[in-house]
Amino acid sequence: MTRSEPGWELYRSFLAVLREGSLSAAGRVLGLTQPSVGRHVEELERALGATLFTRSPQGLTPTETALELRAHAEVMAAAAAALLRAASGPADEVAGSVRVTASVVVGVEVLPPILAAFRRDHPKVAIELSLSNETEDLLRRDADIAVRMVRPTQGALVARHLGVIALGLHAHRDYLETHGTPACWDDLANHSLIGFDTETAIIRSLRARGRYFGREHFAFRADSDVAQLAAIRAGFGIGICQVALGRRDPDLVHLLPGTLGFDLDTWLVMHPDLKSSRRVRLLYDHLAQGLADYIRNGQ
Repeated sequence: MTRSEPGWELYRSFLAVLREGSLSAAGRVLGLTQPSVGRHVEELERALGATLFTRSPQGLTPTETALELRAHAEVMAAAAAALLRAASGPADEVAGSVRVTASVVVGVEVLPPILAAFRRDHPKVAIELSLSNETEDLLRRDADIAVRMVRPTQGALVARHLGVIALGLHAHRDYLETHGTPACWDDLANHSLIGFDTETAIIRSLRARGRYFGREHFAFRADSDVAQLAAIRAGFGIGICQVALGRRDPDLVHLLPGTLGFDLDTWLVMHPDLKSSRRVRLLYDHLAQGLADYIRNGQ
């Protein structure tokens, strides 16, 4: 018997259940009823001849088969989203959708004014901004343009090196007026430090340079860079932020310049197939200029 090929809508419902953990939550995300999502999962199971979820009073648990299929379904979802973006406007016009991905701090603190300026010049372009400290796969078309803090390893991508974003220790002036200003690295042990909850690449780099503080040394612990920055601005203590970002705020003081020894190599990356898309190419060039100005001037 010839097995029929499942349609994308079945995989879409399957992926939503995997992501959301239940039929009802998946239905809310997709705008479908819970029974409709359930029928889609059952149809996919019949078409594949495999059980994808075990059902119990506690909910749905993905099987090993479902977990193996997830990566393939993610690729399909990315391709479907990319198809919609490509069809959102003619390639030779500045209209339609462009998806940009960046780290959380860059997306929240740096990109909005750059994107707002682009929008003023090109009001027919809709911008999708995906924020994550994980590296999204541009070859898989998870996004059209990416701001990355590491050198791209996929040689097929179009990549431009924008410069280096320096990191430094910062504190609010109010905090320093109350607690004093550290004169050397060892003085930091007497201050309220803002840092990580779980170890990161930055911390491992600091350890290699002999500039190490463990989790136990931090008075404020958060894995969110945005939360750490908010704590610095609130006067909680001393933490790490981008030097260019600190220059924007007259109340933030850059402490012990040159002692941290950690910088972020900054790249702008684009999928090669999008060079023919005028809206993507224009946004790519606009981001490159805006980020270069930020790195150079903190503006």
